[in-house]
Amino acid sequence: MSRYRLDPTPAQQAALLAHCGHARYVWNLALEQWSMWPPDKRPTPGYVEQARQLTEARAVFEWLRAGSQTVQQQALRDFDQAVKNFHAGTHRRPTWRKAGVHEGFRIVGGQASRIVKLNRRWAAVNVPKVGRVRFRLSRPVPDAKSYRITRDRMGRWHLAFAAIPEPIPAPGTGEVVGVDRGIMVSAALSTGELLTCPGLSDREQARLTQLQRRLARCRPGSKRRHRVKAAIAKLHARAADRRKDWVEKTSTDLARRFDVIRVEDLRITQMTRRPKPNPGRPGGYRPNRRRAKAGLNRGILANGWGLLVQRLEHKAAGRVEKVNPAYTSQTCSVCGHCAPENRENQAVFRCVACGHQANADVNAAVNIAAGRAVSARRETPPRVSPKREPQHATSA
Repeated sequence: MSRYRLDPTPAQQAALLAHCGHARYVWNLALEQWSMWPPDKRPTPGYVEQARQLTEARAVFEWLRAGSQTVQQQALRDFDQAVKNFHAGTHRRPTWRKAGVHEGFRIVGGQASRIVKLNRRWAAVNVPKVGRVRFRLSRPVPDAKSYRITRDRMGRWHLAFAAIPEPIPAPGTGEVVGVDRGIMVSAALSTGELLTCPGLSDREQARLTQLQRRLARCRPGSKRRHRVKAAIAKLHARAADRRKDWVEKTSTDLARRFDVIRVEDLRITQMTRRPKPNPGRPGGYRPNRRRAKAGLNRGILANGWGLLVQRLEHKAAGRVEKVNPAYTSQTCSVCGHCAPENRENQAVFRCVACGHQANADVNAAVNIAAGRAVSARRETPPRVSPKREPQHATSA
């Protein structure tokens, strides 16, 4: 999906926000109807029935009629697709959309192709009931039949065309690379390269901590609280931009250099969940366990584990293989001996059998590239309980 920066005027921003509010209202109304539909009645209304109800609602409510029917109908189509994805088991249950968080709408049909090039750097897209809105030509505009306009928490507007780019062709060298994702080292390659995803600098992190403390002292609903939240959102957006830029460059480089890319088959959604409380303990959690787990979750998400594999699968389609992550961090890449004692600490790996010493993340990446973690497990049964292994696997 090709994304561009929009540059709307203040009047256009107000109109775009109205479209976002209408799309969010229609989505939440459809979600409420779907969630509260009695099970003893006929199946929940689909898109056709909800579109008919939308027409009736537009005839009654003037504020809804003042919006674009295309925007509101596409919100119903998006919800219908979300329900189908949920029943298919590929996505989670549809959730409520909140103001200030989920700001966006989609346009399809002939209006999506009405692009006017203004000059070498700028072009304009036609938005229903808004007019032509300028956007920056940072790359050629693809031939797409729909586009989506979104607004992030920082207040920036973006235009994204629904066009799938062609995958990067394989180099044809037959080389295989293993990628081990971690916290301190974002991605360790079997070639020995250690890649780190850039985040906020120390000065920016100190600024973020200061703003979060200031936010805790602000009165709810005050203008000062609004300004502090905007400043915090600006720092988070800056970190997200750096993470996405690093993922794009790293995935493109790997897709161009290697024929086969092997990664760990990690369940990131389950790994970043909140730990279950212990009913027999006061407060429900062990001392400092919840705080440590929250720090681990932030580290996983800040390093873009899931986004890196997702972009690799897009750019190197059919060339990304997922390997069982069990015991890749405890298995020697030279002799295949597997034991918890091989991993001295987070950074050093020293095999107790053959004496091989290497960076722990690189050693795990070599095992992933060879795809022999399971065979090494059969050769030397690990002396570790299954309950402890996921902790080693996640820290690899």
